[in-house]
Amino acid sequence: MYEDLIEKKLKSEDVFDGNLLHVKRDTALLPNGEQATREWIKHPGASAVIPYLPDGQIILVRQYRYPVERVTLEIPAGKLDGPDEDPYVCAVRELSEETGYTAKSIEKLTTIGTTVGFSNEYIHIYKAEGLTPGEMHPDDDEFLNVVKVPLEEAVKMTRDGRIFDAKSIVAILMLQEDLRS
Repeated sequence: MYEDLIEKKLKSEDVFDGNLLHVKRDTALLPNGEQATREWIKHPGASAVIPYLPDGQIILVRQYRYPVERVTLEIPAGKLDGPDEDPYVCAVRELSEETGYTAKSIEKLTTIGTTVGFSNEYIHIYKAEGLTPGEMHPDDDEFLNVVKVPLEEAVKMTRDGRIFDAKSIVAILMLQEDLRS
């Protein structure tokens, strides 16, 4: 099925090997028999979690994002520690590190491909409920503010651009839909 769309990797080379990202340059055989260069980023994957409080608020983190040169409002998230790490374990860890909260219940909402045109990154998105506050313990290079926002206000923020991070938009809209059904 879809054989007329499949590209076959002929060769691959490492262009850059960093702490987080690995840039690859591949030669691919196209369905029409021609060859093309495909540059892409190899990423270990990540987990994200949308903490939902009984009063209808969600917990977000405000942080500066260097690549877009902006302070963003996002759901807590972080990369998997390795290819074999369970995304659920990563979600639990990131919730605790970035917000200080622990959850009685963490349920998977979905998995998204973040930028499929040039990266193989997948983010596993979870919903956390039954939250108990605690002490934040972010990574040494993370500077975060925890922000509580009513879910309905967060939905508005996804529409007017105050929240523009893709994983956060997906999580907020999925949580809203989940609560309606």
